[in-house]
Amino acid sequence: MRALRYGFGRTTLGRIVVAAGDKGVVSILIGGGNAQLLEDLQARFPGTHLMRDDAETGAFVKAVTDFVENPSHGLAELPLDIRGTEFQKRVWKSLLDIPAGQTSTYTEIAKKIGSPKAIRAVGNACSINNLAFAVPCHRVLHKDGSLSGGYHWGDDRQREMINREAGVQSERKK
Repeated sequence: MRALRYGFGRTTLGRIVVAAGDKGVVSILIGGGNAQLLEDLQARFPGTHLMRDDAETGAFVKAVTDFVENPSHGLAELPLDIRGTEFQKRVWKSLLDIPAGQTSTYTEIAKKIGSPKAIRAVGNACSINNLAFAVPCHRVLHKDGSLSGGYHWGDDRQREMINREAGVQSERKK
């Protein structure tokens, strides 16, 4: 049986759970409480043994909470174990190229990965992303610039993270 270690953290946007396997962080989820987060984690990784291990996951949890509170910290050093179909991985890896403080659209991502007609599939990949913040689906908007209107973690969180990242970018330009 596969196993994942996990730990919880608290941010001003909600509670988080960070789960890691032998190759790195496989999941960052945000929500209202630990029980709900653990249930969501188990549903995303059925048949996996989940073990709370604050010592092993503490640095990962700290990196994510620091990023949420101040996106200037970045998450580039966080070792990610991105799991999904080849198409999903192409979508998620392309999102890593969107700089903090900037946004893209589902249409632009579909074109970038060489599947210009797969706009809905790009949206679907974003909706099932297991790595909140680290794989920045929150930076993807409709082509008219409106919020996704179904961001898995909530439109308020999406708007707030975009605003926080934009604030960091404007500070850097001064």
